[in-house]
Amino acid sequence: MPIHPVDKHVGKKLRALRWARGLNQENLAKMIGVRFQQVQKYETGANRIAASRLKDAADALSVPVSFFFEGLGRNDSGGIIVGDLLLDKKAVELAQMYNKIPLPQRQKLLELARQLEKDAKK
Repeated sequence: MPIHPVDKHVGKKLRALRWARGLNQENLAKMIGVRFQQVQKYETGANRIAASRLKDAADALSVPVSFFFEGLGRNDSGGIIVGDLLLDKKAVELAQMYNKIPLPQRQKLLELARQLEKDAKK
């Protein structure tokens, strides 16, 4: 049976939030009462997350259940799109480091990012 796009989206949001909280799969599994292998399956969308388990995860990670559905939409082809930067582990890591950088250096970092983006278009 193919993975449903909504299950995949919810799983990606779960993974991103786990990363942002600095948890590994085993930590999260203990918090919501499952084995870490089950968390792996949730995160890939291979297993659907029951409503009660999703509520447990939301409570454990201090977000509303609706968080897992944010960014869920339909593109022109009818497929599910995810426009959420939190779904990229490196983006989460960059955001965490960004907050620790003094303001003057943040401006330099932004200028560097703009230059890299220009170079990538060439």
